[in-house]
Amino acid sequence: MHQRPLGRSGLAVSRLALGTMTWGRDTDPDDAAAQLKLYLEAGGTLLDTADVYGDGDAENVIGSLLDHLVPRDEVLIATKAGLGQHGFRRRDSSRGHLLRTLDASLRRLGTDYVDLWQVHGYDPQTPLEETLSALDHAVNSGRVRYVGVSNFAGWQTARAAAWQQAFPARAPIVATQVEYSLLERGIEREVLPAAAALGIGVLPWSPLGRGVLTGKYRNGRPLDSRAATEHLAPFVQTYLEPRSSSIVEALVIAAGGLGVSPLEVALAWIRDRPGVVAPILGARTAGQLQGALLSDELTLPYEIAAALDDVSAITVGYPEREGLTGPGTGDTPDLGAY
Repeated sequence: MHQRPLGRSGLAVSRLALGTMTWGRDTDPDDAAAQLKLYLEAGGTLLDTADVYGDGDAENVIGSLLDHLVPRDEVLIATKAGLGQHGFRRRDSSRGHLLRTLDASLRRLGTDYVDLWQVHGYDPQTPLEETLSALDHAVNSGRVRYVGVSNFAGWQTARAAAWQQAFPARAPIVATQVEYSLLERGIEREVLPAAAALGIGVLPWSPLGRGVLTGKYRNGRPLDSRAATEHLAPFVQTYLEPRSSSIVEALVIAAGGLGVSPLEVALAWIRDRPGVVAPILGARTAGQLQGALLSDELTLPYEIAAALDDVSAITVGYPEREGLTGPGTGDTPDLGAY
């Protein structure tokens, strides 16, 4: 599997990452071990998790696998912190909460450092400078190698990265983890341009549109699917609507023409989007993961990629279009000095 630099950093990661959101809950330790073995054999290196996945059970499973399946220095571990598990605060990126949960993550993972530590979401109740100082402390203490953000809007991403770049001793933001797929291209308006300008690598989560881009929901909801489970049904429901259906049908046609599966086409499309470093594969079983890993061998013909671009295109207007075309070009009138 090809390796790519993570943003403007010296860290190289495989161009497909392995997600663990279901580990310890829907995916038991034996299935998780089978997934990790498959992934490593395919040349994968980046394992993504979070302190809240399975209320910490995902990190526990990873820690148990590091004991006997893979040496610590042969896998890159990315985890996240900043979502409040209890109480009234859905997000908590205060210095105390972040550093406390980092220590807990390290205990569960059975390691003394993580390769990438990300703030799981923007916390409007905590000054951003306080949140970023926690990232600096984590790096300076040796518990974290690189830092990033997740689910930040474009202006939030730019503000965080610019603050870190303003002083040489601060830890640079090298990654942003955001939802991105043929069904969700909203980050193209502001997040992607901000990331490109500031040297930040993009790690798309749910690159298969929460499973919808596999085509499994074309004729209903399979009993073994996420949409059939109580805790994940609302997560999938978002994309069970007419616009998504038209995109899925176009994907199925493209896959049929290439003689591959729809999920392979969807993953190849997102993998090669500008700015993307490594889509995160979120399989529940080793069989699902094996199918997803086949996408590493697929490069989409230009005509098919362009057709998928067109069918899934989002509206980009003022002021984002100004940054893409400049005044007086495209459909934007030249207003002179405004």
